[in-house]
Amino acid sequence: MKRLALGVLAFVGAGAALTWMLGTTLVSGKQYALPSPEAGVRTVLLRAAGQPVEGWLLEGSGKGAVLLLHGVRSDRRQMLARGRFLHALGYTSLLIDLPGHGASPAPAITFGLKEGEAVNSALRWLRERYPQQRIGLIGVSLGAASYVLCKACPRVDAVVLESMYPTIEEAVEDRLRMRIGPLAAPVSQLLLRQLPLRLDIDPSQLRPIEHIAALGAPVLVASGDADLHTTIAETRRIHAAASGDKQLWEVPGAAHVDLHAFVPGEYEHRIAAFLDRHLVAP
Repeated sequence: MKRLALGVLAFVGAGAALTWMLGTTLVSGKQYALPSPEAGVRTVLLRAAGQPVEGWLLEGSGKGAVLLLHGVRSDRRQMLARGRFLHALGYTSLLIDLPGHGASPAPAITFGLKEGEAVNSALRWLRERYPQQRIGLIGVSLGAASYVLCKACPRVDAVVLESMYPTIEEAVEDRLRMRIGPLAAPVSQLLLRQLPLRLDIDPSQLRPIEHIAALGAPVLVASGDADLHTTIAETRRIHAAASGDKQLWEVPGAAHVDLHAFVPGEYEHRIAAFLDRHLVAP
């Protein structure tokens, strides 16, 4: 019996250690320099909460300005094709590295909560630089959550939210279910209990679905109908929770992928129509 008890304790200890290591991986950012921007792209340096935030600017022809926010463990390069597409339409595009990604350092990734400080700085910079123009925002996954969770961010005139998670509880469990099946629920609870210890964040602070109704701007919610990271049922709930002028685009056959790269023609048609409707003054 004693040997069995020791075996159980060892198993539990090993499981706890593995879960802690997994949590370390999930919250760890990665900083690195990006290559020099292409022709027509200018580097912009901002600050948020005392930390540098680096971005690229593609100057438009006065049609409006759009802030582009990448997904987790990516950087502004993920949004460059979108920026060029919007630039061709006449929009100015600002692409930033969220804190903990690319050239924007941060102690840890906070799943959108503290990344919102960089979003705030970027939006205020755009408002000051282009005071006569309307401002839009396109956020992918983490980028989308970073804006929705930002309480101090200036309101924008049109918002595109791609593949955004509804709550951190569902986000963690969905991702674990893809890898460990029925063990996802208990393991996700162990990971979520690390948030206050590691980041001084309660899971209740990471529920974008509870804040989307307060955006005060037209919203286009987009996601793949084959996405297992954020299921289509979750995306429909996000759309239902939004208020006012809202659209839902379910992309057939798309998983948790770059929707612009997956269906470029359809993406550009839908996004251009949405932004032109709300950002171009009569």
